[in-house]
Amino acid sequence: MNRRAQQKAAHVTTRRLLDMKQNGEKISVLTAYDYTMARILDRAGLDVILVGDSASNVFSGHSTTLPITIEEMIYHAKAVVRGVQDESGRAMVVIDMPFMSYQLSGEEALRNAGKIMKEHECDAVKLEGGRVIADTVKRITDVGIPVMGHLGLMPQSIYKYGSYRVRAQEEREAEQLLEDAKIIEESGAFAIVLEKIPSALAAEVTRSLTIPTIGIGAGVECDGQVLVINDILGLNREFHPRFVRQYVDLNTVVEHAVRQYVEDVRLSQFPSADESY
Repeated sequence: MNRRAQQKAAHVTTRRLLDMKQNGEKISVLTAYDYTMARILDRAGLDVILVGDSASNVFSGHSTTLPITIEEMIYHAKAVVRGVQDESGRAMVVIDMPFMSYQLSGEEALRNAGKIMKEHECDAVKLEGGRVIADTVKRITDVGIPVMGHLGLMPQSIYKYGSYRVRAQEEREAEQLLEDAKIIEESGAFAIVLEKIPSALAAEVTRSLTIPTIGIGAGVECDGQVLVINDILGLNREFHPRFVRQYVDLNTVVEHAVRQYVEDVRLSQFPSADESY
């Protein structure tokens, strides 16, 4: 078996994620937006890389995910896919469909999902919403494009919510979310992200579905977890929600390194003779 065939055989697929749920293996997911980070995450053994529309926030500096366009998402996706293909090729790559790229009609959603898949060799797309987008999910999956769902706090609907508070705390909304999860599963989704909902509800949804649930601020009983890479690396000093675990303070590390570089340049201590030609 040649190297490319070995990479393909080891690549995480929708079938592999379903097997992981059935076997009780937890699924690890992080966001990435560029080639270099994708290579690092893939080498580290991550299961799924999400090219999130959170790039609108952490990469472009917007206050919400709404401004990012499908062309910008494709740009980031191409870089991430190249990063995965350049190494072991193990991680599945899922692309967020941005705001208003799938809400207007099923036909436009299918066209845009197809565009995303054709522009690069990603593995799936992700859509936010419940029963309202069920027909769209079915239409996309029926032509062979895998879809990951997203329920609970849905950042693309932030102006509707008016805040980033925990969703589905009331019984009526919790019941609707559980029903929506089942509907999205029946429509053909291979997994569902559950964002910022009570852990007991997330556990109930996880038990009720045959497809994996991926939690973010939804407790440990989900089949997997997802976080934004910039948050776990401590690159953003202003954002500290309780569901984020910061594994390193790269903001301080990078700032210190740059300050040292600036000082070395000013004092003519860089480059040295060994660093010159």
